[in-house]
Amino acid sequence: MKKILLLSSILSIGFCTMTNAHYLDKEFPLTDPKKVELGKFLMFDKILSGNKNISCATCHHPLAGLGDGLSLPIGEGGNGLGITRNTGIGTHAVVERVPRNAPPVFNLAAKEFSALFYDGRVAVDSTKASGFMTPAGTQLPSGLENVLAAQAMFPVTSATEMAGQAGENSIADAATKDQLEGENGVWDLIAKRLQAIPEYVELFKQAFDDINIANDITYVHAANAIAAFESSAWRCTDSTYDRYFNKIENNQDPSNIASANVIKGAKLFYGKADCASCHSGHFMSNQKFYAIGVPQIGPGKGDDTDNRGDYGLEQVTGLTADRYKFRTLPLRQVAQTGPWGHDGAFNTLEAMVKHHLNALDSLKNYDPKQAVLPNRDDLNALDFIVQNDSNRVQAIADAISPDLKQINLTTEEIARLLDFLNALTDNNCIDLRSTVPSHIPSGLPLFD
Repeated sequence: MKKILLLSSILSIGFCTMTNAHYLDKEFPLTDPKKVELGKFLMFDKILSGNKNISCATCHHPLAGLGDGLSLPIGEGGNGLGITRNTGIGTHAVVERVPRNAPPVFNLAAKEFSALFYDGRVAVDSTKASGFMTPAGTQLPSGLENVLAAQAMFPVTSATEMAGQAGENSIADAATKDQLEGENGVWDLIAKRLQAIPEYVELFKQAFDDINIANDITYVHAANAIAAFESSAWRCTDSTYDRYFNKIENNQDPSNIASANVIKGAKLFYGKADCASCHSGHFMSNQKFYAIGVPQIGPGKGDDTDNRGDYGLEQVTGLTADRYKFRTLPLRQVAQTGPWGHDGAFNTLEAMVKHHLNALDSLKNYDPKQAVLPNRDDLNALDFIVQNDSNRVQAIADAISPDLKQINLTTEEIARLLDFLNALTDNNCIDLRSTVPSHIPSGLPLFD
């Protein structure tokens, strides 16, 4: 690595040499503009959901930092967008909250992301016929272009996210039977819907060489298009952080790029605060899994004796040593992606930072008022079952990784650390209105 003129002994940790103004381009796959155009429509089209009432973008919306602003999403059956979304009405109301926070989707097409979801349950795996390890096992078809496309195969199979409940529609019925692939499986039924829409047929034919007629369209094609759109539209790599190091790599004075407070925060991030031991590399994640003691809120993922726990990575590996471990999320755009934590337990970035500095104290003194959860009495009754159980809180505490050491920072130092985290924001990715389509080929409402 070239000698860095300023902060050389600190900021070089986990950071690779930049060679030109667009040094991260090589980290992303090339995208076809026609696939991107198609994927833009599909991302926002409710035709992909069982009851035609929710799109992928409902929980990953450009006007909500590519999330939804809630601790836990309100999936199919809810109404509205972002923090105004409610739990729905009458027989169409949601059955439960989605168990985990809507994860940020900035930069996820970058090649270094080989595993996705908080528990890494979708991951590149060359030993599998499809090329990926996923919950679908051998049902996952071939032809998926990257792990982001593989990830796009699964929200449509989830009853709480997009499919709906058994008896409501044929897609939900297939999902309940775990019939994903094959004739009248979840993915086949969605493909048939797309095949019946003339505008989509033309868009698919233009985007894919192997599509000549409507019946050639598969959900794999749709997933590849969605991934292409995400890769192109939500790539955010022109932050103060990037511009600062570009200046250094080009032997230019970077002093007019980052403020003194950002520099102080960077020194803390790579030094005393020890953030970079996990949040390293181009996208500020070592892509590993850790138990960091985030308070458990919401309905859980079906773990523990009452099915209310969330064991994280253990659900994938089956190893008790992986209990409560979750993936180290990337930090680019982190200031936009609240609430924070695998279940959105923290409503401010400052609270999330403070948790990392003293996880045990944060866990045991958690204020549930931080949770951003649309009110409904029966759902509220489930939200803090784990956190109100001292034995289970202690189990989470006992699992906290020894790598997460207690670190004492002053109020001013925490403020400077937040200044640095805000410097990871690409301002071009704050106003994302242009990534919203003007219409939807299915004719369904773009917004509720």
